[in-house]
Amino acid sequence: MVAIKKVLVLGAVGAVVVPMGLGLAWNCIWGRNGLLGFIRKYPDAELRGAVDGQYVKVTGVVTCGSIPLESSYQKVARCVYVSTELYEYKGWGGKSSNPEHRCFSWGCSYSENYVADFYISDFQSGLRALVKAGYGAKVAPFVEPATVVDITKENKDLSPSFLSWLAERKLSSDDRIMRLKEGYIKEGSTVSVMGVVQRHDNVLMLVPPSEPISTRCQWFRCLLPMYVEGLILTCDDNQNADVVPV
Repeated sequence: MVAIKKVLVLGAVGAVVVPMGLGLAWNCIWGRNGLLGFIRKYPDAELRGAVDGQYVKVTGVVTCGSIPLESSYQKVARCVYVSTELYEYKGWGGKSSNPEHRCFSWGCSYSENYVADFYISDFQSGLRALVKAGYGAKVAPFVEPATVVDITKENKDLSPSFLSWLAERKLSSDDRIMRLKEGYIKEGSTVSVMGVVQRHDNVLMLVPPSEPISTRCQWFRCLLPMYVEGLILTCDDNQNADVVPV
């Protein structure tokens, strides 16, 4: 097009392609924030009036089911959700356990997360529901992990518990810059769950929806719809401050 001097055509194509590229980049950067905003603004439902098959958001205090969980590294007991993530920093010419890890960045080299069935006591109605989050159910947890260990070449030998944690999982303990993060939801924490109401033999349950849930277009934020599969599980960042003795 440049060769035949069709400048107007080239300008028209650029006027379409450039905004589309900027829009996609904007959604990649701010899409997660838009999703969290959608979850926060979704109104809480009252379990007492919820009907079978209704998609609801319930906020309340959680208690463990028959199989409580324990965090991998800190050994925090009686949790309903736990996650552990090991990150490595790769400098120029450095080595990493992940061959796709880019230089001068942090990359996740190992992760584990578990979620179990638990109960939630609804703040709106006081009713308690069983959340079917375990046994392979689809769950989308939005729980920010916190850094518990920062390892460099100088202080690696000062953390025998971390070296033991690596050895148990047969992970390398070479001279790498590593960071271990853990996230968890303890019994007694305030949690929001989004799922489908199911009543069975007088037992009130929240189960994963059969289809992904859309956040719909957020025009004022210039964000396209995002789709989330399974139960949506969120917890306040400062978990220790909100734990209720149960």
